[in-house]
Amino acid sequence: MRSSKKKYIVSGSAGVKAQQIQFADQKQEFNKRPTKIGRRSLSRSISQSSTDSYSSAASYTDSSDDETSPRDKQQKNSKGSSDFCVKNIKQAEFGRREIEIAEQEMPALMALRKRAQGEKPLAGAKIVGCTHITAQTAVLMETLGALGAQCRWAACNIYSTLNEVAAALAESGFPVFAWKGESEDDFWWCIDRCVNVEGWQPNMILDDGGDLTHWIYKKYPNMFKKIKGIVEESVTGVHRLYQLSKAGKLCVPAMNVNDSVTKQKFDNLYCCRESILDGLKRTTDMMFGGKQVVVCGYGEVGKGCCAALKAMGSIVYVTEIDPICALQACMDGFRLVKLNEVIRQVDIVITCTGNKNVVTREHLDRMKNSCIVCNMGHSNTEIDVASLRTPELTWERVRSQVDHVIWPDGKRIVLLAEGRLLNLSCSTVPTFVLSITATTQALALIELYNAPEGRYKQDVYLLPKKMDEYVASLHLPTFDAHLTELTDEQAKYLGLNKNGPFKPNYYRY
Repeated sequence: MRSSKKKYIVSGSAGVKAQQIQFADQKQEFNKRPTKIGRRSLSRSISQSSTDSYSSAASYTDSSDDETSPRDKQQKNSKGSSDFCVKNIKQAEFGRREIEIAEQEMPALMALRKRAQGEKPLAGAKIVGCTHITAQTAVLMETLGALGAQCRWAACNIYSTLNEVAAALAESGFPVFAWKGESEDDFWWCIDRCVNVEGWQPNMILDDGGDLTHWIYKKYPNMFKKIKGIVEESVTGVHRLYQLSKAGKLCVPAMNVNDSVTKQKFDNLYCCRESILDGLKRTTDMMFGGKQVVVCGYGEVGKGCCAALKAMGSIVYVTEIDPICALQACMDGFRLVKLNEVIRQVDIVITCTGNKNVVTREHLDRMKNSCIVCNMGHSNTEIDVASLRTPELTWERVRSQVDHVIWPDGKRIVLLAEGRLLNLSCSTVPTFVLSITATTQALALIELYNAPEGRYKQDVYLLPKKMDEYVASLHLPTFDAHLTELTDEQAKYLGLNKNGPFKPNYYRY
């Protein structure tokens, strides 16, 4: 395998603060077109939420096959519409096959489509979305369309778009503006093309990271005031919404899907339990049996990673700051340590905290030769990658999203995805888990759109527990599972409605 070696010399302003919100007009004129080189390079000033993860999942054509920017192409779908901007509309057939495969593992969304044949709960809804554009997202978008909504979509991430899926959506009539490998200018241009359309006023927002919400809030305040509801599914985006609410600037109700039970307990735990092994195996071809691994953080993500690695025969250590999570790790049979205590001996370091500088340059200097370093947390701040971009260290790209960082004495570490989210960068995420999250998003949109005036104030809300239970129930038939029903006497004894909700809001599952 051929590889290239290069030295990194980085100025002192290399990093981007995790909570800083960057807008195009703060850095450059919005309509200023970058050079071709600018479009192909990774800008370090891109919004945090748009760069904290990216996908290298298999695509039928690499973005390097055609260096012409989609913005410079004149494309039309088979119906003659040009209201989209994707890499290559001719890839639509391949994308359609991927969508059909995803439909098989997304039973709840397909059930919603069947139930919507008689009613259209989103009739009149004009949804503008900014999420990862994958086959699973396409199933969600087409479900929203079946429920009566009009949709316009951009990508929340410059690397996660599957070009063939975007083409399939554009061919089906969805105005989609996204392609893999966008520049910063492209990213904001695509969002603006979704929003700024003559004669089209969005009334619902589906966001992942908060970039779309803040773009409309800043650039189109009058449009923002007419929004009926916002649905947000990420840690970063929810944090931004709470900031707006606290400042008294959130003038529309918003639904925090990220902290719903069906997101936290399934997407974070079960998704990571499977995708951690997938990402490591695809990038390193390693065997897990007998390897010493330290997992930083024992929240839902850390629990999933530890369970998977333990089952494969790895020796797993855990670091934690929270005594409750720490005690859980001990009771689950893991050795609780400080990172400094094991950093010289472990074969793999995995961060799962969402914090910053969990793995510092001092830790990296002390790691043994060929130690694998990767991140499963939401943000790309957990590993101090910027400290490695110095003249004395050599970077060697050995595979897509795999770098060897080599010290002067010849020691090297294996850095995956440059410290970004491993599962979306180096592998894929289980479709069935995404079905749960996507169904939660759809129901949140339906709830906010149809809620009578006054039910939701200008604040951030959690999804009602009854809806969390409904999402779970829609996925049970896949397992031929049969729920037990309460008798009248039992329901009275527990003080519950026979049809739920079955747990109080403070129940932690």
